[in-house]
Amino acid sequence: MLKDIIDNNENYQPGLSIDCVIFGFHDNQLKVLLIKVERANKWSLPGGFIPVDQDIDTAAITVLNGRTGVEGVFLRQFATFGKVKRNEQHFDKKTLEYLQIEEEKGKWLMRRFVTIGYYALVDFSKILPNPANKHEIVEWIDHKEVPELILDHREILDKALDTLRVELNLMPIGYNLLPEKFTIPELQKLYETILDKKLDRRNFLRKITNIGILTKLDEKKSNVAHKAPNLYSFDKEKYDEVLKNGLNQGW
Repeated sequence: MLKDIIDNNENYQPGLSIDCVIFGFHDNQLKVLLIKVERANKWSLPGGFIPVDQDIDTAAITVLNGRTGVEGVFLRQFATFGKVKRNEQHFDKKTLEYLQIEEEKGKWLMRRFVTIGYYALVDFSKILPNPANKHEIVEWIDHKEVPELILDHREILDKALDTLRVELNLMPIGYNLLPEKFTIPELQKLYETILDKKLDRRNFLRKITNIGILTKLDEKKSNVAHKAPNLYSFDKEKYDEVLKNGLNQGW
């Protein structure tokens, strides 16, 4: 795939790339989607180059789908990374030989690339990644067990996680990450997992209730060891309204 891009590099925007940070949440686990070429020692974020005939946001979707097979994910642009030496010596002569790329054509790949970061938060149990070719591996890896990454991808990942945590103060989350019916402790655990900190139970209940996006159901959770907690659901109309207008509070 990379060799095809180099052979047809006039179809891609020079010096500009895209990297995608896809966070997945399910059953109180927060993971990140990573990719690795066989025999490589380091993992990477799904990324790629920008076709000259595509808008950047469209290209981000194209890149993600092309590298991982993932589709139907709403990507948010969050930062640009452009240190002078961010990809210095990443594609050296030995690497080009392994990839069977002529040195003259490889000069396009070895120049400085500024990369645009996109991120998304999805339910990883519903996303089945499919690598672009048999020589690549795509996996969901726990966000606290991420191995060594190429280039500045660790910096990109950390910035995306910081951005996600900041945005928890600006918009509600959970609609696509929890069952249709859930308890307040389950919702709180979602926030705690992403924020990586404990939240006061009563304070969380007060804040999440004041947002006005929950509907208390006339049902209780079954098959629990202790007192059965109440079940809730999201009021989709109010949820979308708050999503549009934003929040003004912290956790």
